This record gives sequence, C-alpha cells and structure tokens, in this order.
Amino acid sequence: MATGWLVRDATREDAARCQEIYAPYVRDTVVSFELEPPTVAEMAGRIGAALATHAWLVAEDAGRVAGYAYGATFNARAAYRWSTSVSVYTETGRRRTGAGRALYTALLDRLAARGYRTALAGIGLPNEASVGLHTAMGFEPVGTYRRVGWKLGRWHDVAWYQRPLGDDTDDGPPAPPH
Repeated sequence: MATGWLVRDATREDAARCQEIYAPYVRDTVVSFELEPPTVAEMAGRIGAALATHAWLVAEDAGRVAGYAYGATFNARAAYRWSTSVSVYTETGRRRTGAGRALYTALLDRLAARGYRTALAGIGLPNEASVGLHTAMGFEPVGTYRRVGWKLGRWHDVAWYQRPLGDDTDDGPPAPPH
C-alpha cells in the first residue's frame, strides 16, 4: 500500500463521495459507458450489492475518500460465478499517486479470499492510464470489442484484460465464491 493511503471496506455512507468521484467519468469521458451519473441512492445500492457478494473498497487520504474499487458479477450465467469484473476510480488529480494500485492490491486479495479465480476489466478506449495500471497489476490483454459504445459523439472500442486470482494451477472443482 502506498504511504498515506488507508484502504478499507466501503459503507453506504461513502455513497455520496463515491458518486462525486464517479460523476466526471460519466459526464466527460469514455472511462464509463454510463451516460448519466447515478444518484447517491443508486450508488449506495451498488455499494451494498457489491459488499454482499464481492467487495467495494475506498482509499482515504487524510480522512477523505479519494478513490474506490469494486468487484461485481462478470456474467450472470452460473459457470461464470468464479469470475469477477473489477473497476477502480480515483478523484481528479490522483493519477499516478498509488491510489489505484493500493485499491486494486487490496481488492484482488479480497476477491481471491472470497473464492474468485479470475478478474476481468473492460477498458473503454482510448485510456492509456487504465491500460498502464491494469498491466502493472498483472492483467493481460485478451481481446477487444470494436465500436461497441457510442459516447461523446463517436464509437469506442472496449479492450478486455484479465488476471488470475489465488491459485490458478488447481484444476479441481472449486468451492463456490462466498
């Protein structure tokens, strides 16, 4: 963990700050393919859902939430239940400060402990910063969906990255994530 970062489980009380961090990504970038920022209530619901099955973490700097990361269902089909999608967001101005790395390190450990075996991340392109973070965290590119999202007046690709969690050499039937 980077010096100064306190990474902890989120609570529903963190929803307003998480919504504040996320809204510019929705409004102004292709980092998120949402078109309207969620409300604080919607964000609280997302936090609660993630905590119940995966994880949602926040990073604090001097007591202020400066970023968050979470795991979510990758695909609803039962055979995918050991895989999780992951996302990380930091407030404007926090790139290359160690916040994303601190959040992902804790998140990936937490998801592995819960029994998840594969983490997947979709990156709306262009996004060199996210590609760099995911590569540094051990994710490998596995494919690109071409021209799948229309936002900010043009089509965008989504690059998919994945990395193993826990012991990926065990081929026996895994216990379901909990």
